[in-house]
Amino acid sequence: MGLRLDLDHASSLTIASFIIPFICSTYTSFFVAFVLAISSKIAYSSYQDAMHITAILGESVVFNCPVEFPGDHPVPYVLQWGKKVGEPGKNIPIFIWYENYPTHSGEGYEGRVSRVTADSPYGLASLNLTNIKESDQGWYECSVVFLNRPPSTQNKNGTWFHLDVHAPPRFVVTPEEIIYVNLGDAIILNCQADGTPAPEIVWFKDEHPVDPSTTTGIFNDGTELRISSIRHEDIGDYTCIARNGEGQISHTARVIIAGAAVIMTPPMNQTKLEGEKLEFPCGAKALPGNVTIQWSKDGQPVREVSSLETRLNIKKDGTLVINPVSGDDSGQYKCEVSNGIGEAQVASAYLNVEYPAKVTFTPTVQYLPFRLGGVVQCYIKANPPLQYVTWTKDKRLLEPYQTKDIIVMNNGSLLFTRVNQNHQGRYTCTPYNAQGTQGSSGHMEVLVRKPPTFTVEPESHYLRKVGETVDMFCDAQEAEGTQKPKIEWQRKDGQPLPKNRVRISGGNITIDGLRRTDFGNYLCIASNEVATIMVSTQLVVEGTQPHAPYNISANTTAFTATVYWLPGYSGGPDYKQDYTIWYREAGVSDWSRIPVIPQGNTFTTITNLKPSTMYEFQVVGKNALGDGMLSKIITARTLDDDTSSLRSAEKPKNPVSSFTSPPADGPRPGAPRNVTVQEVDSGFVISWEAPQERPEMVKYYTIMYRIDDVWKDLTRSSKIRSDETKYLVKNMVGGRTYFLRVIAHSNSTHESSEEVKFIVPARVKQKAVTAGVVGGILFFIVAIILSICAVKICNKRKRRRQEKAYNMVACRITDARNGGQIPTVRQVPLNKLAESHTYRDFSLELAP
Repeated sequence: MGLRLDLDHASSLTIASFIIPFICSTYTSFFVAFVLAISSKIAYSSYQDAMHITAILGESVVFNCPVEFPGDHPVPYVLQWGKKVGEPGKNIPIFIWYENYPTHSGEGYEGRVSRVTADSPYGLASLNLTNIKESDQGWYECSVVFLNRPPSTQNKNGTWFHLDVHAPPRFVVTPEEIIYVNLGDAIILNCQADGTPAPEIVWFKDEHPVDPSTTTGIFNDGTELRISSIRHEDIGDYTCIARNGEGQISHTARVIIAGAAVIMTPPMNQTKLEGEKLEFPCGAKALPGNVTIQWSKDGQPVREVSSLETRLNIKKDGTLVINPVSGDDSGQYKCEVSNGIGEAQVASAYLNVEYPAKVTFTPTVQYLPFRLGGVVQCYIKANPPLQYVTWTKDKRLLEPYQTKDIIVMNNGSLLFTRVNQNHQGRYTCTPYNAQGTQGSSGHMEVLVRKPPTFTVEPESHYLRKVGETVDMFCDAQEAEGTQKPKIEWQRKDGQPLPKNRVRISGGNITIDGLRRTDFGNYLCIASNEVATIMVSTQLVVEGTQPHAPYNISANTTAFTATVYWLPGYSGGPDYKQDYTIWYREAGVSDWSRIPVIPQGNTFTTITNLKPSTMYEFQVVGKNALGDGMLSKIITARTLDDDTSSLRSAEKPKNPVSSFTSPPADGPRPGAPRNVTVQEVDSGFVISWEAPQERPEMVKYYTIMYRIDDVWKDLTRSSKIRSDETKYLVKNMVGGRTYFLRVIAHSNSTHESSEEVKFIVPARVKQKAVTAGVVGGILFFIVAIILSICAVKICNKRKRRRQEKAYNMVACRITDARNGGQIPTVRQVPLNKLAESHTYRDFSLELAP
């Protein structure tokens, strides 16, 4: 039979694309008719006849599209629903139906579109759209195509619908629920919502509408609430409400004044005994309360300290627990708390772990150099500090304070000032502090061996020119039974040897391409297990610019500064040098320079300075080859502008805190070297070495000391002969820190050694106190004994006088009774007389 279609261009093509494949498979005539009908066309339904439908997001809607059959006789038909996109006439199919064939749903409409059932009152072509989306809003067309009817007889079938989708508000941007601010801060609360119709945004503060003011305003169609400067009255709950005809929603943000974390219970310094439990509290409060607490020990996070790994715990409240503590746990512990606001708060405390003194290491064999000084080491740790060490030698108690040539050092080791064979033996040491001791060391075998000796020594000095090569020779040999000594070369000033210009072969050193910086003293050091010996030599490099002056010092008045220095190496005997002073106010970048006149002078006075001002000074030498190296910078402060400063301006005054030579013609002696202090039985010996430079100028020495800022004369103005380099001091106070200088004097000048610090052991004070107490007790006992003896002697003498009186009285009584004759022999025994008469009776009888 013939099959005809009535379609417009768009709908005909769409229907053909879906209907033809499954129709042609069974009905070939349908396919022919369908193809013939594609070119037919009927007029569009007018938008003016469209129906407007409103639906709610997520609900369902029915598009009512009745079918008008030709002649009211049902005939086969194809139903297509399309949605308008773009220009008119461009539709996309969302639903195609033909009886007894699978339906087609357009993309995005799967499962949401269906044809209304035949018994529905809406009509046979009506469409049910469920789960409505906002994208479903728009124009829809219902098209009905009748089969087996010529196009000319087709009725106009097709209806337009407009769907409006309404949606209740929903937020797309909201502020945080809690906002922490500081007074004076500016904030913006942003609240945006979508919905159909477009929702309205309104703001409330604590259930009251927001009242705009000079600091508070609502902008951008109500989506932004801005506060330019937070005040106390601005703190509270802010609620934004989004509403339209379909409903309303709200969101509340709480604005709170924030506070940085504050440590409420900081840790405090604690002293613990080894093995006890430690707890360092670190309680903190903050708003917001998300406090993080971190602990560190001496700058390192405690979690990274391997020695604490198994003994460490940090409680929830931030308390640091170490259980048990060990001696190595002593240190500075820092607690750092933060809640992300402001700077982190920090509190620290020191943990002092005390433990009995203990020996940490015991060498099984130690060597002492025969006829030299040597040390037997006792490696000790102690907290509280070490008080004393007892020693045994060959299982007998050693009394180093009563033994010649042996001194107990501050660290408990034994110093043998001159070793002999009697010092060989097996030693042990036992350290003690206020907590006691953890025991003795193991046995140390102390062997006395001869030290190495130099077989080849370098010359006392080498004179070379710039660019030349110098060879310095040195060798040493070991004593019998000891190892061959190792020989090294070093600069005495500690500077490294030039790497690329130095060659060392055995004990010999060669320096190529000499430079002025190679000038200086060099040490050849030979060492083995017994001792280390050294010999020095001086390398002089001629033909160089001057070396830096040294020992710079300055005396100041209110308006002047007199600068003194010692000349550096001038470059050789053929070169003379003069000097320039560089000075400036401390911290000011521009330097001023003045030449020293007369040339070659080693002091000068700078005038026109400001009173009470800190200045910096440098000295540089110059010879015919050019400028030399600048000296080290020193600082000095000018005096205040008062009467005393004017007097001092007339006569420079040396400050008590420094030792400088007054202006004088000619050079000064060199500085005494290697000042040391050693404790001996009778006190403390201060030793030093003679100056290396110009020692022949030294006429005598004095020793200065200070405990505070004032220097005092330890030798009480007495002079120590120039050939003496030791001085015994008996009255140094235990527990005090002394700073010492040895002064070398010539006829008109002097030079000071480096300052030496020495702490007198506390036990010296204790020994003095103990001696005083013991002496007092002994004196008291002796006094009592002498008193008793005196009383006994007096009583004895009194008793003798009384016996003599008794004898005289007895004789007279006997004479009277015997007729007045004095017998040659006593008639009445003295003891019988004493029994029959009292002292009172005798006195009565003797009264006239």
